[in-house]
Amino acid sequence: MGQSSSTALDPTDRVFLSPPRFSNEIVEFAEDIVLTRDYTGDLPDDCLAYIFQFLGAGDRKQCSLVCKRWLRVDGVSRYRLSLNAHSEILSSLQSIFTRFDSVTKLALRCDRKSISINDDAFVLISIRCQNLTRLKLRGCREITDHGITTFAQNCKTLKKLSCGSCTFGAKGINSVLDHCTLLEELSIKRLRGIRDGIQLIGPGASAASSLKSICLKELVNGQCFEPLVIGAKNLKTLKIIRCLGDWDNVLDIIGDSKNTSLNEIHLERLQVTDRGLTAISNCSSIENLHIVKAPECTNKGLVSVAQKCSLLRKLHIDGWRSNKIGDEALIAVAKHCPNLQELVLIGVNATHLSLTAIACNCSKLERLALCGSGAIGDAEIACISAKCVALKKLCIKGCAISDLGIEALAWGCPNLVKIKVKKCRGVSSDVAEWLRVRRGSLIVNLDAEEIDGLDASGSDGGLQEGGLEVPMMGGQVNVPDASSNIVGRLSYLKVKMGLVAGRNLVAGKFRRWTNGESSGSNDNL
Repeated sequence: MGQSSSTALDPTDRVFLSPPRFSNEIVEFAEDIVLTRDYTGDLPDDCLAYIFQFLGAGDRKQCSLVCKRWLRVDGVSRYRLSLNAHSEILSSLQSIFTRFDSVTKLALRCDRKSISINDDAFVLISIRCQNLTRLKLRGCREITDHGITTFAQNCKTLKKLSCGSCTFGAKGINSVLDHCTLLEELSIKRLRGIRDGIQLIGPGASAASSLKSICLKELVNGQCFEPLVIGAKNLKTLKIIRCLGDWDNVLDIIGDSKNTSLNEIHLERLQVTDRGLTAISNCSSIENLHIVKAPECTNKGLVSVAQKCSLLRKLHIDGWRSNKIGDEALIAVAKHCPNLQELVLIGVNATHLSLTAIACNCSKLERLALCGSGAIGDAEIACISAKCVALKKLCIKGCAISDLGIEALAWGCPNLVKIKVKKCRGVSSDVAEWLRVRRGSLIVNLDAEEIDGLDASGSDGGLQEGGLEVPMMGGQVNVPDASSNIVGRLSYLKVKMGLVAGRNLVAGKFRRWTNGESSGSNDNL
């Protein structure tokens, strides 16, 4: 074999390459280029605008001061804008919307001590922002029916309107419903111009086809929205909160219409009875139901809802300590609503009877909150621990439980991710630390250090009655024998707790129970 003309390098040979040598002038010239060149200049405007979308409002303001290009790109890529709607802003509106000419979501707020923008300013905004899809008005008391009517004529692409503490009335709202044919969400709070209740609202051109959500809050004559609620054939969400007057008639008409698209109803602090609940039970597609501080609603109304609304997934009940909703209603929910995923009970005296039924029949239950009930104790928590296999989040607030009940969670609820315990006087911080060690992945939130200074309760204020209603048992539901007494419950609990006999248990001593005020359901899940 002849040798190749090129000699191959031995891999063991080491080749040393010295770096190139440049003169000092070349090095300094290169450093100047690196220091002075704006590399963002190579980015297209669309890419720079996309980066700005990941920044907060404060950071975007700082970026807009870097250079003229960044100022321009920030302006044309701002789709959401919030302004202090004081009357003095009128002179600056032209320049503001010249810079921010792509706004589609606008919020105008004015405090109580200031004079808000008037119709002229509001109309000017509507001319410059004709592509608005969302509008929020807060405290704009100088805007009248004329201003909101002209605005609706200019901004026909509006999809969401939320207004609170404004003074225009039914005429302005009807104009929005007539001209904004794409409107999907309407939220009205403390609208002062409809106090007389003479003129009805709706349904308009939009309600019949596009309106999907209606929220009415703190209205004196909210019943004037009845034609709108009934005429919105594709309505999915209805929230009526702290509105005066009798609402049973409105709910009767909604029930008679048998709206198949309505799947979420919130009733809070209303004059509504079992008649109203029975009416909405005809809307069999309801999946999310909130009954909050409605003292005239009883087991009868909720049983009717449970029997006909088998698709129910979320149920929030604040019984306001009236003792009118209890085991009977919850057992009906357990029997007829197997898809239940979220249950919040505030001021409801549920016992191990109904909780066992729910745990056995609602196998998809993932979120549970029990607040302000003296009937919920260690036995009920042990039942939840043993039966609620799918449970992920648990909140216990103002209930008569002790360390013994919390310890039961160490061996049950295998999918539990987070537990929150507040205002439970019998629970100590020691058991929380032990539970964290026992289940390392579990998030335990306990306010034991605050318990001594706080009163455990269920809901603020409320009705208090001397006795409890005797639950009426019915239907074939997996519930324990009603004849089991407190001794049997504690015996079951002792057997369940036998697994922790080797550990020093902190004494679970119940203190004197006092009913006080609570922060409501916001801290639940």
